[in-house]
Amino acid sequence: MKIHPLAVVSPAADLGRNVEIGPFCVIEAGAVLGDGCVLRSHVVIKAGTTLGKNNHVCEGAVLGGFPQHVKTPKQLGKVLIGDSNTFREHVTVHRSLDREGRTMVGDSNLLMVGSHVGHDSAVGSHCVLVNNVLLAGHVEVHDRAILSGAVAIHQFCRIGQFAMVGGFARVIKDIPPYVTVDGASGLIVGLNVVGLRRNGFTSAAITELKQAYRLIYRSGLPWAEMLVRLREEFSEGAPALFSEFLAGGKRGVTAERRGPATATIKLASEIQPPKELHRKAG
Repeated sequence: MKIHPLAVVSPAADLGRNVEIGPFCVIEAGAVLGDGCVLRSHVVIKAGTTLGKNNHVCEGAVLGGFPQHVKTPKQLGKVLIGDSNTFREHVTVHRSLDREGRTMVGDSNLLMVGSHVGHDSAVGSHCVLVNNVLLAGHVEVHDRAILSGAVAIHQFCRIGQFAMVGGFARVIKDIPPYVTVDGASGLIVGLNVVGLRRNGFTSAAITELKQAYRLIYRSGLPWAEMLVRLREEFSEGAPALFSEFLAGGKRGVTAERRGPATATIKLASEIQPPKELHRKAG
């Protein structure tokens, strides 16, 4: 164990084997650091926070901070973090508002500079949150999702497995698994084919996912009827996750950017701006 003499570590903190704590770090009473955790300088691990093994926390990160809420109770929940995560500079993760609640981060995630996980949120495993991603309270990010720079997620939204969200997207509804979201519009533009191939999905599996995607977004069926057909026609394999995901949630589901073929009102992106009139000098 290596603890810098300028670090402040409560004797009531629980430290595992081979932990490294850099200068100006603060580890509060009740914090738990698993074996092999490395904390660089100016890291704060607050009470009620548990880190698993081999987590790497960079400069200025604060894990277990109070929830940002106008009615924060005196009795707060906890922050539970798994193994082998990397928290880059100035990442913040806040405790649950509920005494029995948990804000959770799984295993092998990369949270880049300035990203924020709000109270009662849950981040799965093998996810990437790029710089300045903002998760409001009660957000769910499922395994292997990627959120690009400055993406903001509204409270109670869910991001499905293998989803890819483009930079600066404003997400106010659930994003199903396997899809790609355009950052400019915040709308879905198809499957995350590149990400699926990189994660070992075969061509046959991707073809089946495309068929399920077309049923969801392009069949024109009423919502309830679409879910029934989705469960009947895609009850096994990767596409089965669609019906499971779409049946839950509180915020509704993000729309596709492509408009229906019969639409009489075009999307804003399809409307060409008028040509500017230029006056001749003189």
